[in-house]
Amino acid sequence: MSTRSAEGGERRPRADAARNRARLLAAARELFGERGEEVQLPDVARAAGVGMGTVYRHFPTREALVEAAAEDRFAGILAFARALAGEGGDDPVLGYLHHVGEVLESDRGLSAAIEALRGTPGSAPLGRTRAELEEAVSVLIEQARRAGTVRPDVTVGDVHLLVGAISATVRTGSGPWRRLVDLTVDGLRPRPPAG
Repeated sequence: MSTRSAEGGERRPRADAARNRARLLAAARELFGERGEEVQLPDVARAAGVGMGTVYRHFPTREALVEAAAEDRFAGILAFARALAGEGGDDPVLGYLHHVGEVLESDRGLSAAIEALRGTPGSAPLGRTRAELEEAVSVLIEQARRAGTVRPDVTVGDVHLLVGAISATVRTGSGPWRRLVDLTVDGLRPRPPAG
């Protein structure tokens, strides 16, 4: 929630407002994790220990809360991807995919709420977050190419395709997502030329 200064420029929210927003998002994510799309705004207010007015100041609708919780989740994934890139390991794509799988597995209820809101399967990030995540994944792919752990033709789109497959596997419970990651990442590995 942003406010305007007397000069008309953007101003940071007050510290207590920022804390309340963070508490609401944490409570919402926990409740979505437990109860999925059944969670309503009064449930979140009770769990966060705030009144409904505070909820409405930050999230005027349930839909706004769901989207904010989704953005919060993807901000965490983005932060992980950037930290992973900073480590400069040999197999960052595999590390990224395992992290995403773990997040999706722990956040099944939030995924269900996002899908119900958007009316489509999958819960990909939108807008600026998506662009920043694509940039971070591109860095991970380049590091993996230099380390020789992915083929030269692997793209950000390929990694997103794998994330979609992980998401579908977690959502439907159709198999062990970790096995899926291991098998598909093996397909990304460089192959020696046929001799």
